[in-house]
Amino acid sequence: MARTRGKDSLGPAKKGGRRRKVVHVFTEGRVTEPEYIKIVRERAGTNGIEVRIANQSAPGSQRKPINLVEAAVRLMREEMRVARRSGLEKKYWPAVWCLFDRDQHDHIDAALKEAREAGVEVAFSHPCFEVWRLLHHKSVTGTFGGVCDMAVARLPFGGGAANIKTVLPEQIPPGSFAEAKKRARKMNEAHAEHVPKSLRDPYTDVFEFVEKGLGITAY
Repeated sequence: MARTRGKDSLGPAKKGGRRRKVVHVFTEGRVTEPEYIKIVRERAGTNGIEVRIANQSAPGSQRKPINLVEAAVRLMREEMRVARRSGLEKKYWPAVWCLFDRDQHDHIDAALKEAREAGVEVAFSHPCFEVWRLLHHKSVTGTFGGVCDMAVARLPFGGGAANIKTVLPEQIPPGSFAEAKKRARKMNEAHAEHVPKSLRDPYTDVFEFVEKGLGITAY
């Protein structure tokens, strides 16, 4: 990542010059996750947080979980060096998140471990992000057998449609976050603590990204 002169990549480098926290987000999907983020921020507000989709123009070959994490770790190290060098107040230090799914990807456990060790946050879903979307409408029981299409088929707004990747505001009922979070926690608690996240089907902790990453507790 190229360095800039006179200012860091997130804004003024002068001590005390920045009055916002910047959150970089690497998403596995080109459309779904960025659109979801946009919708909930428009509905709930930005809370003084600037969100940047860090891999917005990345090709599909660079969107596998391990690639996302490796890129996120590099960015995290660079941004923390800049923050410390500029004397930035800790409350404005940048954060880096990755949003990715289990799907049929390799190296999931390695990606989660590398992110954890580097201080990069991860919002993980099994088998896919659509589990989180589904929880806004109903509870999830049983298993999807690692097949995302099974989760998509349960969506109440035409889950089989070719444009399912597009997230529309009406697909996220107003006031649904609290119930979706409650359902997610209940679903996740069905798995024994010793079971690795990569084997928990179904599972999602996207609600933690909403609260910790976006600073949003209701929408």
